[in-house]
Amino acid sequence: MTTTPPRTTGASSDLSQVPAPLDVGAIRADFPLLGRTVRDGRPLVYLDSGATSQRPRQVLDAERSFLETSNAAVHRGAHQLAEEATDAYEEARAKIARFVGVDAGEVVFTKNATEGVNLVAYAMSNAATSGAEAERFRIGPGDEVVVTEMEHHANLVPWQQLCQRTGATLRWFGVTDEGRLDLSDIDSVINERTRVVAFAHQSNVLGTVNPVEKLVARAQQVGALVVLDACQSVPHAPVDFRELDVDFAVFSGHKMLGPSGIGVLYGRRELLEAMPPFLTGGSMIELVHIDHSTFAEPPQRFEAGVPMTSQAVGLGAAVDYLSAIGMDRVAEHERKLTEAALRELSAVDGVRIIGPTSTEHRGGAVSFVIDGVHPHDAGQVLDSKGVAVRVGHHCAWPLHRRMEVPATVRASFYLYNELDEVKSLVEAVREAQRFFGVA
Repeated sequence: MTTTPPRTTGASSDLSQVPAPLDVGAIRADFPLLGRTVRDGRPLVYLDSGATSQRPRQVLDAERSFLETSNAAVHRGAHQLAEEATDAYEEARAKIARFVGVDAGEVVFTKNATEGVNLVAYAMSNAATSGAEAERFRIGPGDEVVVTEMEHHANLVPWQQLCQRTGATLRWFGVTDEGRLDLSDIDSVINERTRVVAFAHQSNVLGTVNPVEKLVARAQQVGALVVLDACQSVPHAPVDFRELDVDFAVFSGHKMLGPSGIGVLYGRRELLEAMPPFLTGGSMIELVHIDHSTFAEPPQRFEAGVPMTSQAVGLGAAVDYLSAIGMDRVAEHERKLTEAALRELSAVDGVRIIGPTSTEHRGGAVSFVIDGVHPHDAGQVLDSKGVAVRVGHHCAWPLHRRMEVPATVRASFYLYNELDEVKSLVEAVREAQRFFGVA
């Protein structure tokens, strides 16, 4: 597996290396929702997969089949249904682990990526009461946590709270005018006091794909843990956490054709074995006495209570679907859509792209503003034309302040989108300009 999207500029000298194009029509036929109409019978143009993707029949059927035939509590019960449910749950874990290049024992199911980040952050503040094995997770006054100015709140607020609980200091990398991380002072920001470096693989606003290798190398020089937000990369391009050499990574099922209510925390096996739990109770214990308890081995140690069983099965089916298509093909298809969107939107007077304007080291989230039209008003006009986009700050207030805009319109593409839908987006933007008299 590769760790970055395919090359985005220049012609290939070996056509065998160019991913075969997707049969988008056949793919769209797998997604019942994409065939519906919306405002006044208009065809739906769904360009909000960066928030939540749609689900193919194969995922819906897998979850339904599990519920109709094998629904039971996992890791308990002596009956056949319980055995089948446990097998399905663990088979899904194994599929998902292979998809991101790691071992099944390094995959923890959570309810979403946000919970995964919090699990690590709270483990660090709980480490003070744990044994010597948790030394790498101890943090306090004089220690530092490094984030970036482009983070989703889910990979920012938990670290703010960790610093408030422990007395550690929060530091961050800024963002350039182009929408890239400013790493000019990387050696001073990540230093011998740094305990954690947390950053997004790909920005949910700018589309920027960050230089993981450079950040990981510096973090390793000072012995800091690396936590990667992979919510916007794992669904869209080949990603191998082992090759990226990160310590922890998180992503969510609902952004990659899977159910909501299911997420993944990856952790290196040796770190999970040393990490104290955050949530405690049933399922995550080894032995319970009236005055103390011992905990199960990972990943069960971090899956307190009844888990999201049917959702895990659905996410396993989503991974099957994406794997059958090929993530290199998905990435190349999205590159073409993004390239067209950047080109066509940039050609509209009064439209400004927020973020990189080329597809190099960039994903398929395209955010923009329209002069004289508030993003929420633009969203209403686009919705009236059947075009579904996200408007607002996209859970990234600090980034929007840095880019000096209160909000943006964001179109985000996926494997089921077509070039004609880019045209529909641009036509709807022009209609918004006409409606508000700024054309």
